[in-house]
Amino acid sequence: MKRIILIGKTGCGKTTLIQRIESGVIQYRKTQAVAYSDAFIDTPGEYVERRSLYRALIVTAADADVVGLVQGCSDELVCLPPQIASIFPKDVVGIVSKTDLADGPGEIARAREVLELAGAARIFELSALTGDGVGALAEYLEAPE
Repeated sequence: MKRIILIGKTGCGKTTLIQRIESGVIQYRKTQAVAYSDAFIDTPGEYVERRSLYRALIVTAADADVVGLVQGCSDELVCLPPQIASIFPKDVVGIVSKTDLADGPGEIARAREVLELAGAARIFELSALTGDGVGALAEYLEAPE
């Protein structure tokens, strides 16, 4: 399985997604520091919210096979700058999270646009809470390189 680092603002659903894929048991937990597991690297949202911490993301991403940029579909605040993917010398995918909270296809399309502008090569739409779309991401991570 490929190891993926999840990068996104605080509250966008990174930890919940990891919990859904790894155990199926979802329990709210604020990520205070970088957390490693066999398949995931969970980063605090503050790392992308503060430009001064981008170096920490770059260094931490060295331990991953894939970079996952996460944008909640109903998040009005965008913390992923255009072409942030270019700072990572590896595959970068986008994850539209919290699709169950979308007020319509326009919110999902807006989140997709943010991820496309950030440089994501492939985009997954999912809800970690309901499980919709999570299988496609899990299959991608399990596929041989």
